[in-house]
Amino acid sequence: MSRFSILYANPDMAVSREALKEPAFFSDLHLDQVVDAVIAGYEEYDLKPFFYESLKSCDAIAYRQEIVRDLGNTRLLEALKSFSLGMQTMRTHLAQAKKLHNFSQKRRWFLDAVAVYCETIERLGNDLADLDLASRGFQALREFLNEYSHSPGFTSLVAEIAQLDAELSGVTYCLHIQGNKITVRKSKSSQDYIREVEHTFKGFLQDPVQPFQERFPEYPEMNHVEAKVLDLVALQYPEVFSHLSAFHEKNLNYLDETVARFDREVHFYLAYLDLVARIKNENLPFCIPEVSDTEKEVESREGFDLALAIRLSPQGIPVVTNDFYLEGRERIFVITGPNQGGKTTFARVFGQLHFLAGLGCPVPGRTARLYLFDRIFTHFEREESLGNLRSKLEDDLLRIHSIFTTCTPRSIIIINEMFTSTTVQDALYLGRKVLEQAIQLDLLCIYVTFLDELTMLEKTVSMVSTVAPDNPDVRTYRVVRRPADGLSYAIAIARKKRVTYEAILERIPS
Repeated sequence: MSRFSILYANPDMAVSREALKEPAFFSDLHLDQVVDAVIAGYEEYDLKPFFYESLKSCDAIAYRQEIVRDLGNTRLLEALKSFSLGMQTMRTHLAQAKKLHNFSQKRRWFLDAVAVYCETIERLGNDLADLDLASRGFQALREFLNEYSHSPGFTSLVAEIAQLDAELSGVTYCLHIQGNKITVRKSKSSQDYIREVEHTFKGFLQDPVQPFQERFPEYPEMNHVEAKVLDLVALQYPEVFSHLSAFHEKNLNYLDETVARFDREVHFYLAYLDLVARIKNENLPFCIPEVSDTEKEVESREGFDLALAIRLSPQGIPVVTNDFYLEGRERIFVITGPNQGGKTTFARVFGQLHFLAGLGCPVPGRTARLYLFDRIFTHFEREESLGNLRSKLEDDLLRIHSIFTTCTPRSIIIINEMFTSTTVQDALYLGRKVLEQAIQLDLLCIYVTFLDELTMLEKTVSMVSTVAPDNPDVRTYRVVRRPADGLSYAIAIARKKRVTYEAILERIPS
């Protein structure tokens, strides 16, 4: 029987042990917040490891993107949600069986769990049979389900469940209660006496009969009397209950490994697309990006910080989108502008888009063309504990040295406000050395800085966070591609405070 994975084009691929650990850059890029929001409500599937490891080839990414496109089909999405609900019901039955004490009752709950499993498999196979599926993943799933549901092991399992249900339905018995003594025996007649009793007492009725409904407890656990009665019933039907016991022992490993794997993996898509649907309701676009492992001319239109959107959208606060692109030999964005103007958010967007694209997921934005990296490195400012300025500078140098000894030309480096603890001259000298190293490696880099001079190096593109033209205190959170111009910001402040040359001259008495 063919094997497949809905996450990996190669079914033998698996999340590596290293991927079980959250990547070092996650908190800097707020990807930890994104993943927490994605898996909320899906904790039982242990999805975090799938979001910790990006894919290594464009074909692997295309495999997932094909699946995402297929999931735009509402009928397919509903079929998968029905499958998920069926598997959850199966697990609920199994969990309940483990809690019960009576052996016959435990085995009946187990039988019901297996029956739900088989029905769920057959229903999903039927649902997929007439759908137009373009992705390799769902085509492989349909082929697998067809083979599996017609295999001798599965068909015999379904047949035995039907036989056992019929046998258990034929179990009837009588209780003879005298004082505190109960006698159990097989029912000798299958005749229903309800109509005969109703006919006999019909003449005594004055008003329409109000149905009497006994309220039975909803919890499945039996009391000691019920359990003893069931044990005595089992003695009256030894063949049926022996069959039930044998079914339990024989089918303890009924759950197919590929089905169990699919049940977990498919929720990678369902959970992420659930989040996307919630964010799209706030009129924020998502797209399936174009990903290349050779071209570094990246581009994004209307990209935004997904973690920020998750936090602000429920409050009705609009999220600002931004554009960026690199062309030709351009490799580095140097971002300048006023504090609290969106520079760090822009840097996070660049990292988020590339990492989410590397997972094969839709990314925030109208359109995107991104690069398939090997690793992402971030250098964000760390809070000092009891150190001094020298120790912070040393920490910056050690961290950036570690990055450059590990990265490759296929890596992405995101640097946010480095060397702020030293003089402007030293920060400019060190910043230039860092960028020259990045230029030499020809890798993609984001460098957020307060030094306009760093925007003039080779392969760099200047991006500036802007303020309202008439009020420099108001941040637009728009980051635009233009030459750095810290002087313009200073002039705007001077105008607002009326300390320009002209304004001062006006106040000097003639």
